[in-house]
Amino acid sequence: MAGRLYGLPPSEFTAAREAEARAAKDAGDVRLARDIAGLRKPTVSASAVNRLAREHPDDLGELLALGRELREAWERHDAEALAELTRRRGELAGRLSRLIRRAAGLSAAAAAEAEQTLDAAVVDAGAAEEVRHGRLAKPLSYSGFAPAPAPRGKPAKKPTDSTASADSASEAKGAAAKGAAAKSAEAKRAEAKRREEAEAKRRAEVEARKAAERQEALEAHREWVTALEQAVQEHDERAERVAGLERKLAKARKRLAESAQRLEVAQREERHARHRVER
Repeated sequence: MAGRLYGLPPSEFTAAREAEARAAKDAGDVRLARDIAGLRKPTVSASAVNRLAREHPDDLGELLALGRELREAWERHDAEALAELTRRRGELAGRLSRLIRRAAGLSAAAAAEAEQTLDAAVVDAGAAEEVRHGRLAKPLSYSGFAPAPAPRGKPAKKPTDSTASADSASEAKGAAAKGAAAKSAEAKRAEAKRREEAEAKRRAEVEARKAAERQEALEAHREWVTALEQAVQEHDERAERVAGLERKLAKARKRLAESAQRLEVAQREERHARHRVER
């Protein structure tokens, strides 16, 4: 039930929710009716992500699977894997963002919320499941990257009387801790770089969209200028023809008036002549 409702556009959600709640109540299921009535209307950005989950499940699944690999690489402090996965994450997130924008026609603010929701799904397993199910009522967010767990070192050796062995174990632990810290720092730098690149890409897309809209407006203006010129020319030509016809009509009226005058004179003279004959 909820899945079907959250698959609808936001403009249709409220009416459909009320209809479902009434149907459940009429069927005698008051609890279900109350649960349905309590479903929140999704925001525009949340609805766009829900639509993505239904229309492009494979693309979304690829991003969520990559997010799982990214979280695992973070826990292993695998800097090399993190760098490669972060690069792929940027490509996938960009592709899905374009799919959302084309399908939903979002504003810049709503598009940013949708992208923020996808970022949350990558770094948080719970958010990933919410996004996968496509029942979001509001956008998701996540502060920072997945937290790194405590390093999982090998079990400590049992104490011995050998001071050399103890010193060796201590040095090994220190080296492992330094290596983990270095990998963690490198992963953070890679993540920061990815965010900077994503922001730069977003700004470039906004500028490209504005440029495209400006070009479209210029082309539309040129078309209407041409249409205006043609309309003016057509109007002037027809006005000239009308003026010519009016001049011809005026001449014809004048000739008709002259003919009428001659007719009247002829009729009058004919009557006079007839009267003289009849005398």
